[in-house]
This record gives sequence, structure tokens and C-alpha cells, in this order.
Amino acid sequence: MAKKLKILSVDDDFINLKLINVMLKKNPNVAEVLEAKNGAEALDVLKARPDIDMVLLDIKMPIMDGIQFLVTIHSHSMQELKNIPIVVLTTDDTRKYEALEKGAHDFLIKPIREHDLFEKIQKITQLFG
Repeated sequence: MAKKLKILSVDDDFINLKLINVMLKKNPNVAEVLEAKNGAEALDVLKARPDIDMVLLDIKMPIMDGIQFLVTIHSHSMQELKNIPIVVLTTDDTRKYEALEKGAHDFLIKPIREHDLFEKIQKITQLFG
């Protein structure tokens, strides 16, 4: 992996955001970690930072949840953001299928283990180059 990644982590739980941030900063292939507390904030970050390489997205959030975010990203008005790989992070094993149907590229079940997160990042990076 030659390119260092810029990853957006989206979760309304402060502890989850910080935990993911700490894990990602240990990964030598990650250059920058950005954070958002809900899907609406994530959209704003993506519009301002089109150089983001991947999104780690919680499903259950206030204001705009992960499913609404996926639907919005894949709408006609957001075509420029449609190809950013999105990995959903969820405690609800059944909602992962809904997220995949709405355009998520993969998923991880919480609690997230560092090893699993790094493997997923590597897999997604290989798929999307």
C-alpha cells in the first residue's frame, strides 16, 4: 500500500470515535483521521474534503443515521461521493444487510478489534486501489 489513507470515522459515541482514532493512528498506512458525530456532519466533511479515501460509519446515530447517509450518498445529487468505500460499524448484526443493500461496501461488528479493523482496511484498499 503506497498511498497513505485519509479516513473519516463517523460515530455519535465519543468513546467509540476516540477508540477508532487511537487504533487507526497505530496503522502506518493511515495518514489522517477525521471525525464526524452523525451522517449530516459526515456529508459536510466529505464535501469539504474530497480527498478522503474511506469512511467508517456507525449505523445508529441521531440527526442522520448511517442508513440515511448511505441513501443520500448514493442519490443523484451526490454522485461525486458515490465511489468512496464505506465500511459500516454496528452492534446490530441484522442491520448490516440493510446497509449493504443501501451501498455500504463492507461491515465490522462492534466491539471492533484492532486486528479486524486493519484487515478490513487492507481488503478495501486492495479492492478500490
